[in-house]
Amino acid sequence: MAESPRAVPRRSFRAWRARRPFWGGLLLALGGGEVLLTEKASLKVVMHIGMQGLAGYLLPVLMALLGLLVLFNPAQRLFYSILGVLASLGTWVTSNLGGFFIGLLLGVVGSCLAFGWLPDQEPRVRRRKRRRRARALAEEAGTSAV
Repeated sequence: MAESPRAVPRRSFRAWRARRPFWGGLLLALGGGEVLLTEKASLKVVMHIGMQGLAGYLLPVLMALLGLLVLFNPAQRLFYSILGVLASLGTWVTSNLGGFFIGLLLGVVGSCLAFGWLPDQEPRVRRRKRRRRARALAEEAGTSAV
């Protein structure tokens, strides 16, 4: 049975994604992008750009960079995620209340996900599969006992 042409890249992307804190890095990078975009909002929407304006642009760029580093260098994820939390919390003061809270929350949640990721963890088994296995084992034990 031949595989579809899309199956091979999808499988290789899933294997790549499984070996790193993908969602943590992605959320951290998206949080940095969102805070950076709120800096470009019209003057009627902007509350304040922050301390001298430079930190308002520096911290979101740092968040996006740390998110990418978490994705492409997962061995140093603890250091990057701690810096990501600090940069995310720093945007509260420097850039529109952390991108109107959205970028701040994306950055903090992404950093926490990256910090808590374990590289050698067994893949999670869905609840349905666990129940099917339990039923199959119970049926097997019931038939072998008779």
